[in-house]
Amino acid sequence: MKFTKMHGCGNDYVYVNCFEETIDDPGKVAKFVSDRHFGIGSDGMICICPSDKADFRMAMYNSDGSEGAMCGNGVRCIAKYVYDNGLTDKTTITIETKGGIKELKLTVEDEKVTWVRVDMEAPVMEASRIPAIYDNLDEIIDQPVIVDGKAYKITCVSMGNPHGVVFVDSVDNLDLEKIGPKFENHPMFPDRVNTEFIEVIDENTLKMRVWERGAGETLACGTGACASAYAAYLTHRTGNKVLVHLTGGDLQIEYDEEKNTIYMTGPAVKVFDGEIELP
Repeated sequence: MKFTKMHGCGNDYVYVNCFEETIDDPGKVAKFVSDRHFGIGSDGMICICPSDKADFRMAMYNSDGSEGAMCGNGVRCIAKYVYDNGLTDKTTITIETKGGIKELKLTVEDEKVTWVRVDMEAPVMEASRIPAIYDNLDEIIDQPVIVDGKAYKITCVSMGNPHGVVFVDSVDNLDLEKIGPKFENHPMFPDRVNTEFIEVIDENTLKMRVWERGAGETLACGTGACASAYAAYLTHRTGNKVLVHLTGGDLQIEYDEEKNTIYMTGPAVKVFDGEIELP
């Protein structure tokens, strides 16, 4: 199988051009290639597929083989792949995902895509659509939750996939390997959840660490950065435009109040092309 390794702020995936490649069991293949000792090493695998609704379709699989709905860093890298490899010559494209159709605007330098702005659409707050369950509340905003014997405040947002945003005094002091899985598998989230731990630097800046469902701690999460920025705006911790410092780099997130949509702007980087023999 031919592949390309790419990342957005260190959130790395194995990309497969499914216009040319056929994968019989993508969940199993994703688990194999993601292994950082016996495979290629990644947070998962993303298939670039034809679409009858948009220019391209994204099918993403986490490192544990489960299928995901949407990945902000991943969808930016698809934009870079299809433009740099001549699958399109357009600098505004649409990509179908399980979290909806996203419009992407490409910044091109020396005939290569460097930055991508994604219209991530409207954040979803209805608990039943996230899905999240909390005392029959329709929206879960800054509500207390007990995890591993400690009280946290959580705000739940869907950006095509479920997020629980937790504001903390310092992200550096968290034992994420311990508490991450307990948030991910908390009974209030029937489909598990991505959990963002957010430190507010100032009204324009957030610092974030993330525990992704099916992948563990990753260096970045685009949808998580969007959910966190919106949660910070909603709870009056920041304005509508923030720079989010992630472990792997920075993302610019802006909530357009008039259009009720979130824009995410960030880099997309190719690491290398390769070929792997599948078991």
